[in-house]
Amino acid sequence: MNTALKHWKEAATLILVAGQRPVSDGFSRTARSVACAHLGSSHGQSHLPHKSSFDYDVLMLKRSSKSGFMPNAYVFPGGLVDSSDFSSEWLDIFKHARNSPNYGLASVRQPLDTRPPIFATDRQKLGSPIPGEVAFRICALRETFEESGVLLVVPKPGETSFFTGTDLRCATNNNVSGLCSKELVKWRALVNRNPSNFVRMCRELEVVPNIWALREWSNWLTPKARPGSRRYNTAFFICCLQDVPVSLQDGKEIVRVQWSAPSEVLQNFHAKEFWIAPPQFYELSRMCRLPLLSDLHEFSIQRAREGCEQWMPVVVQDGQLMSLLPGDGLYPLSTSEEAKEDKGTDLQQEDPLNCGLHRILFLDSYNLNIQITITPKHNHLVPVVGPAIPRDLSSKC
Repeated sequence: MNTALKHWKEAATLILVAGQRPVSDGFSRTARSVACAHLGSSHGQSHLPHKSSFDYDVLMLKRSSKSGFMPNAYVFPGGLVDSSDFSSEWLDIFKHARNSPNYGLASVRQPLDTRPPIFATDRQKLGSPIPGEVAFRICALRETFEESGVLLVVPKPGETSFFTGTDLRCATNNNVSGLCSKELVKWRALVNRNPSNFVRMCRELEVVPNIWALREWSNWLTPKARPGSRRYNTAFFICCLQDVPVSLQDGKEIVRVQWSAPSEVLQNFHAKEFWIAPPQFYELSRMCRLPLLSDLHEFSIQRAREGCEQWMPVVVQDGQLMSLLPGDGLYPLSTSEEAKEDKGTDLQQEDPLNCGLHRILFLDSYNLNIQITITPKHNHLVPVVGPAIPRDLSSKC
């Protein structure tokens, strides 16, 4: 973990999706495919697809009202990186993978000098024998287990078969090696008490965290807010499962576990039934582009090889409260983290002739609207957006 970061703490999040149980309303996969073909233009100018268009759900967790960060919000599982995620004890757990390049994880085509620092930082120079791309996946899997009870592991013998596996079944191992629910409950309590118990659990149960099922998806930094507020540099991963695994809330940090179609989550948010943060809003809107699990799974595998872009939203009040994202014509000229901290409201255009839009508009806490006219980098999805906000409220461009 990088203790030298001045403004952010490093974290990892897992977008966990799973195939729905057999559909009982007669809405066939063929009908879903037809629905998928009518999602709108290449820049997402359409309404959200109906929840019945999806053959998968995404895991959302409701945080406790007593939580110190985003109380009552619905979030993807995830949390802060712990020093134990970088522990040398993992070298023995992953001993079969250590002889493979990057522990058997798929290579990324993105040049190192353009990689987000959370992935590009040389962790050995920070005293860790574990590569960052491994440690952040361990963190995401540990936090998912802590918060939801979903344990994604593979048996230690023969783990190498998962290095290049792309089958949806490869990730679904909630009952690996005959683990009983009572045993999982015991270990979950121990890991919640101390994150270092995660490596101890894997050693004693002879399992390995299934880092190979997680695909790199995005990297979000918490924008500048009030002094002293918590800020995170978060690696987002995605994992597609064939079936919904057993999950349980812990009743403390997480008070509700919910599996819903992406568009259903967004519609409930707009209906003010619950609140989600802008990164969740954006990522769920992206997923609405691919309502079929097989398509999302295949896309996530291919897209992860392209790498990703570091995004630090810049929140400004410019006639309309908005969150500017990289590529927007009004995004600040400076690209360094330290400069953004000081110049985040200085609306210097990267290119005076660039009127490209990449922003989230806020009418109120539950009424967000994505405006995007740019082509996403790294072969990523354009989010499906809602009805357009009147031009005079949305942009000076």
